[in-house]
Amino acid sequence: MKRMLALLATCATALGLSALTTPQTVAAPRAEAATGCRVDYTITSQWQGGFQAGVKVTNLGSPVTGWTLKFTMPDAGQKVVQGWNATWSQSGSTVSATGVDWNRTLATGASADLGFTGSFTSGNPKPTAFTLNGVPCTGAVEEPPPGPDPEPGDGTPVGINGQLRVCGVNLCNQYNRPIQLRGMSTHGIQWFSQCYNNASLDALAKDWKSDLFRIAMYVQEQGYETDPAGFTSRVNSLVDMAEARGMYALIDFHTLTPGDPNYNLDRAKTFFASVAARNAGKKNVIYEIANEPNGVSWAAIKNYAEQVIPVIRAADPDAVVIVGTRAWSSLGVSEGSNETEVVNNPVNATNIMYAFHFYAASHKDNYRATVSRAAAKLPLFVTEFGTVSATGGGTMDRASSVAWLDLLDQLKISYANWTYSEANESSAAFKPGTCNGTDYSSSGVLTESGALLKSRISTPDSFPTS
Repeated sequence: MKRMLALLATCATALGLSALTTPQTVAAPRAEAATGCRVDYTITSQWQGGFQAGVKVTNLGSPVTGWTLKFTMPDAGQKVVQGWNATWSQSGSTVSATGVDWNRTLATGASADLGFTGSFTSGNPKPTAFTLNGVPCTGAVEEPPPGPDPEPGDGTPVGINGQLRVCGVNLCNQYNRPIQLRGMSTHGIQWFSQCYNNASLDALAKDWKSDLFRIAMYVQEQGYETDPAGFTSRVNSLVDMAEARGMYALIDFHTLTPGDPNYNLDRAKTFFASVAARNAGKKNVIYEIANEPNGVSWAAIKNYAEQVIPVIRAADPDAVVIVGTRAWSSLGVSEGSNETEVVNNPVNATNIMYAFHFYAASHKDNYRATVSRAAAKLPLFVTEFGTVSATGGGTMDRASSVAWLDLLDQLKISYANWTYSEANESSAAFKPGTCNGTDYSSSGVLTESGALLKSRISTPDSFPTS
């Protein structure tokens, strides 16, 4: 039930870096304009023998079209494993990151957010000698003392609600009280990776006041199957970025074509075994195991779910898992069925929910009636919806969108809107070109759909704590 559309140039893939005992930010001293650039280097996560880092380069000199950032690893045993938002290479201890099509031009004051993962065998993984097109960016990289870890109950959605679970037909928080999460979905991260950076995630958490960030990782269509390690690393990076801002991260195994999820069964087992093991200690992760099954029976979808869920449970026994439903996750309605096929033959697993998707201009009263009936018997999660037609385009249907949002609020059904992107379609929240800048919240960058969703998501949550 979907959209699909513009392909942007595919970014180079993810990278891996090194281990420190606590996440910390390494901020280079702010350079004078004459030196040309500034670099902010942040270690976002770490593990034994490896780490993940973010590198933000800001051009303080004249505009450049075509750039290469270079820096030096302090130890020969430190290697870039994978990287994103640039083309990465390493020769000896020298690392190079070259801009890709969508960020190759940097105006004066413009920034590019890069990232990589790496490995190391010894030494301090603090790089030195950053240059942009041969011009030094910084002096010595100074490392401030690590700040304290966020305290529980820090006022963020995760801080308040903690580990989620399914209770009856509801999504419940650590106090066993029903809650509703409201948030946004990425577009395909293979096409719109430039839209998901520190500035956009800050805006989503602080300005939009979003509870939820859905990470749409396509399996086909230039997605996971082309680079499993790279896409897995990129998903993990986005999970960390959501966690740092107190948002829940919904990991979406975005199967669409072909519609039978069993086509990707082995890929799903490999992917979810990896991300579940890596993120098992986090409280903010929810797993969506099949985006939009279509042209396939509920029995086949159920069979897929009952093979994938145990893989997740082996590593992460507590996380909520969401199962796609028949006919583009419409509970079968878009292929002439209804919720009874799931009610009468549920997935044999606990702590699960069922996905429902709609596009407001195409799916109206009969779909809302189905959700109203089904919500009394099934735990539902609207992991994707649009304010426009099922193609992702056309005019926003405000009346139907508001009717849907009011119903979801009434039933405490959580949702993620398609899409937090600048895609050339009316379902996108941003106008074209937004992701080249740092403003993701003002009326000047929001589409009609984006403005409506921001106004709905940013209202107080009033999560129950007793």
